[in-house]
Amino acid sequence: MKARAEPDLRPLRACLEGAVPGMVATCDAEGMPNVAYLSQVVYVDEMHVALSFQFFNKTRRNILVNPCATVLLTDPGTGLLHRLHLRYLRTEDCGPLFEGMRAQLAGIASHEGMADVFVLRGADIYRVEDIESLPGEGLSPAPARCDLLHALRRCCQDLAQCTALEDLVQALFAGMRAYMGVEHAMVLLPDSATGRLYTVASMGYAQSGVGSEVGLGQGVIGVAAQQRTAVRISHVTHASLYTHSIRRSMAADATPAGQDIPYPGLDAPGSQLAIPLLAAGRMLGVVFVESADEMRFGYQEEDALVALAGQLAVALDPLRAFAEHAEPAEPALASARPLTGTPVRVRHFSANDSVFLNDDYLIKGVAGAIFCKLLRETLATGRVDFSNRELRLDASLKLPDVADNLEARLLLLQRRLQENSPHIRLEKTGRGRLRLVLKRPVELDTVSR
Repeated sequence: MKARAEPDLRPLRACLEGAVPGMVATCDAEGMPNVAYLSQVVYVDEMHVALSFQFFNKTRRNILVNPCATVLLTDPGTGLLHRLHLRYLRTEDCGPLFEGMRAQLAGIASHEGMADVFVLRGADIYRVEDIESLPGEGLSPAPARCDLLHALRRCCQDLAQCTALEDLVQALFAGMRAYMGVEHAMVLLPDSATGRLYTVASMGYAQSGVGSEVGLGQGVIGVAAQQRTAVRISHVTHASLYTHSIRRSMAADATPAGQDIPYPGLDAPGSQLAIPLLAAGRMLGVVFVESADEMRFGYQEEDALVALAGQLAVALDPLRAFAEHAEPAEPALASARPLTGTPVRVRHFSANDSVFLNDDYLIKGVAGAIFCKLLRETLATGRVDFSNRELRLDASLKLPDVADNLEARLLLLQRRLQENSPHIRLEKTGRGRLRLVLKRPVELDTVSR
């Protein structure tokens, strides 16, 4: 006798997007049925789903005495119906699955104006015992936006050619836009000193937001980093914690106010997806994409972008080592021609290494300390060429451990200078080499408080 095949949820993943609410049927101990709509039916793997536990209602009471349930799903593309026969296993109230569902639920709740009501209490895990596809004539499925497997291959090929972090980020953005149709994206990396994430590059926004920060657990980006799992929201999130309205929390220190770099999110996002960069058991950053369109990122897009983020993650550490083992540069001095024009006033607050150019905030932390070291050396000796390796070995900078990407700090500093000062530039001159270029006189003032 031929063994019965195990049920496989993978062909039905589109039904679990939440575009059409599912329905769940349960029975109490006496066999009295109850039917209710579901906020979430989440794909766990090919044989398990998670249902949201929000209220201690009739469904919840029934499941605790009779662990069998039936869920009716609708394919949003074809309109065909599918019935899942489930058996309750357990409830999770923490961890990556729970946090991802909580983020998604907050997006749905805000869209419905019920953010204070739809609070997730747990993720109920069920085993799929059987799948029934109900008879009917469905619509023809919509054509795919692109061949995601081919797009992934092209993107990975481009990343493999990169020999610097800046090239890697630009290749990532160019590939996602050209091959996957992604128009808005960011890359954020962790700051081990503050425990926050900072934006090192972005694509598609009016303001780059380079240097803006997100705390762990804050929004889809912070949750993805904290829980080390992809978090995807497919519905409008304009009124929820999980929107773009993340702003840096000001530290309670003695530095002046005004150190806030606006986060570069969409005003009214319809879809968001945040993916942690994981390699060798470490969280190296987050790739974030969003769109004004609802349902823009489905499971297939999530799968492709998670694979692409994995390729990006494994490329980060070798690039750091590659950059820091460059041959020493020949020392170069600034031009003998005196600089003219109104001096640029640079104020450095040593308490947190924040830097201001003519009273406008530039940067702080490790990047600020690096900038002031380079500037002091140039002003004192006329030297303008430096190397990543000498910065890494300079004990006075008190750099974090090697897991903290020095090249990322230099890229952040380079872009902040490009956006905020036409008279001071940081240029790459080769592998692991950089040059500080001054076009105006500079006055450096260090404030020790």
